[in-house]
Amino acid sequence: MEFLNALADPAIPFLRYAFVAGILASLSFGIIGTYVVARRITYIAGAIAHCVLGGIGAGLYCQHKLGVTWFGPLTGAIVAALLAAIIIGLVSLHANQREDTAIGALWAIGMAIGLLFIAKTPGYIEPMSYLFGNILLISKYDLWMVLLLDGLVVGTATLFYHKFLAVCFDEEYARLRGVRTDLYYLLLLCLTALTVVLLVRVVGIVMVIALLTLPAAVASNFAKGLWQMMVLATLFCIAFIGSGLAISYNFDLPSGPTIIVIAGLVYLGASGLRHFAPRKN
Repeated sequence: MEFLNALADPAIPFLRYAFVAGILASLSFGIIGTYVVARRITYIAGAIAHCVLGGIGAGLYCQHKLGVTWFGPLTGAIVAALLAAIIIGLVSLHANQREDTAIGALWAIGMAIGLLFIAKTPGYIEPMSYLFGNILLISKYDLWMVLLLDGLVVGTATLFYHKFLAVCFDEEYARLRGVRTDLYYLLLLCLTALTVVLLVRVVGIVMVIALLTLPAAVASNFAKGLWQMMVLATLFCIAFIGSGLAISYNFDLPSGPTIIVIAGLVYLGASGLRHFAPRKN
């Protein structure tokens, strides 16, 4: 009740912004997270998310050291994420290298480049703020960016739903039917990259990975189809963010880690229920 009263209090708009941003972000997390879990590319999403730090560092360096005002952290993050998505996708599809090795290499290189750029950028910049974010510092501009992302994700997911479905579950059959699976796989990775970039501004790099995978993983225990999994993942994500904000507000805890702990506990509980539930013949 105290949390609900705080949401309606005009003196603390940051809590209301955080709650609205959480609901809006849940739509993108639910849809893209379902594809990430169904296609089993969680590590790819993690690598893209950490490569974003390299772009953020380059953007900060260009702005503060070189005076290139148009190339800021957001622009750098978008470029880095799309490059990482395309490189990982091409390595996965065409190169003879082990996919997990390429993902691990990009993951580490992206973070290292970001920290080097931040170290050489004038002034004090706290890398942890980009790793974990702060949902309570969201502005109206961030809300509009998340809303724009939702429009892009929902539009693309609706337009190419059957193509992405084929890529996730029966890629070989889809290829034999003439579907350009490589193209749609790369498109899916680029969409994942854009989701990661824009939501990193809201919840940070580590929390993006958790909310991309845990709600969809919980939903997979109850859904019978991909679209049901998207709906359930979105609802679970809203529940995790809402309950996490309420608990963190009432007990004066950091909001991001609280949300992740709740999502992780529910995931473990749902997995345990599925394991011990009687199986149908």
